[in-house]
Amino acid sequence: MPSSSRAGPAAFLLLAAAALAACSLTFNWREVPIGDGGLIALLPCKPDRASRALPLGAESVNVEMAGCEAGGATFAVAHARAADAAQAEAWLGAWRAATRTQLAGVTAKESAGVVPRAALQPAPVRLDAGDRNGPGPAARVLWFAQWRAGGVSIYQATVLGTPADAEAVTTFFEGLRLP
Repeated sequence: MPSSSRAGPAAFLLLAAAALAACSLTFNWREVPIGDGGLIALLPCKPDRASRALPLGAESVNVEMAGCEAGGATFAVAHARAADAAQAEAWLGAWRAATRTQLAGVTAKESAGVVPRAALQPAPVRLDAGDRNGPGPAARVLWFAQWRAGGVSIYQATVLGTPADAEAVTTFFEGLRLP
């Protein structure tokens, strides 16, 4: 019987090691500052950052982005700085139109967005777009703005794909915090 008593703990250790390996964190949430406006985003992984010129209507606008992929979906937040409310409204309208063009052929629904302390004008807007190949959403996008000294910070928060954990989308959008 001594050999069977050794096999028990050894088997337990192997099972425990396998269980720990299976518990790897798919979503490792962290607070990430976005742009110069003070927005803090909650992202599920270490973000890559980039900056590029994006055509928003008749203008080419420098947009800073932070994003990453986790659990089968991409999470990203983009930021640009407008001079005033009229420019912010025009840019956000162009951003929404460009996104809808990219999602042509997909059922999409816009609704009022919610971000605490976001500007009321231009108002936050949320877009939920269905997947071409299935019933689940392929994209969820939230546009919003914040008045800052000397201008308006505008943002686009996006989840592309369907994350492995359905709560990840809620965590991401509810994790957007303006000062």
